[in-house]
Amino acid sequence: MTIAAVLVAYAALIGTLGSRLLGRASWTARAPLLAIVTYLAAGWSVVAALGLAGLTLAVHAPAISGGLSHLIGACVLRLRATYGTPGGATVAGLGLTLAGAVAARTVLTALAHLRAAGRQALQHAETARLVGHAEPALGAVLVEHSEPAAYCVAGRHPTVILTTGAMQVLDPAQLDAVLAHERAHLTSHHHRMIAMARIGRQVLPFLPLMRDAEAQVARLAEMHADDAAIRARDPRSLATALVVLATAGNPAPALAAAATDAVQRIHRLLGPAEPLGRTRRQLLRTSAAALALTPVLLALAPAVLALALGRVPTA
Repeated sequence: MTIAAVLVAYAALIGTLGSRLLGRASWTARAPLLAIVTYLAAGWSVVAALGLAGLTLAVHAPAISGGLSHLIGACVLRLRATYGTPGGATVAGLGLTLAGAVAARTVLTALAHLRAAGRQALQHAETARLVGHAEPALGAVLVEHSEPAAYCVAGRHPTVILTTGAMQVLDPAQLDAVLAHERAHLTSHHHRMIAMARIGRQVLPFLPLMRDAEAQVARLAEMHADDAAIRARDPRSLATALVVLATAGNPAPALAAAATDAVQRIHRLLGPAEPLGRTRRQLLRTSAAALALTPVLLALAPAVLALALGRVPTA
């Protein structure tokens, strides 16, 4: 029960303070992809911690450090001893209920979201292809519309969509930068990262980290796409294009080029900060990995300790 309490405490701590700490961190804008990974690692470690907390209440932890036969035998003995007393049965039942609830909610939420998002993306892409026409030179589908917009639709048929209004207000360099930005969204699979954050929010909506992660991941995905777009281009072209798209009309939905924190992104493009040093970047990668592994390591701690002390059941 001690390990279960530690796991629940870990989930509460990361779920409550994680959003505040990451939201105040200045390095996230300098390494947006690493920041996305950190947000997702922290968020899903909370989900894992709650699920594992339930399992540790129901399963004898040292048993998992032995072989398969030892595991089965120890589990049988453990279950007999547990259900032999009303209190033990209650604790085990609560543990199984918690683990099952977390697992079921996660799976059902993920399936529902992915099915709906996939269907919507497919319909959007097919509709755009029907009302517009493909422009191979641009690598986009051109749609007749006066409002300037450029955005992408991921899914089974990844599509970059551009309106004729955008063609009229953007010069060639600006248009090239915007299209590179949208292609970066697709090649980097930003829609999957945002989906993971959204599913996490729907699973545990009462935790600040889970509530904030979706918006933060979407914001950082825009920055990462900006970085990819300007690798071989003048940052001023993309910054100017963002101004044009943000002021010419309402930005398009989804992963639109001007949809998220346009002012912050413009300042970032015109006055880029120094990239993170190798040592600090490696330290942050290690921290993200530690967040992802901590719930598993906490759950296995008694088993590892039992193995080290030679207390694993052998019969």
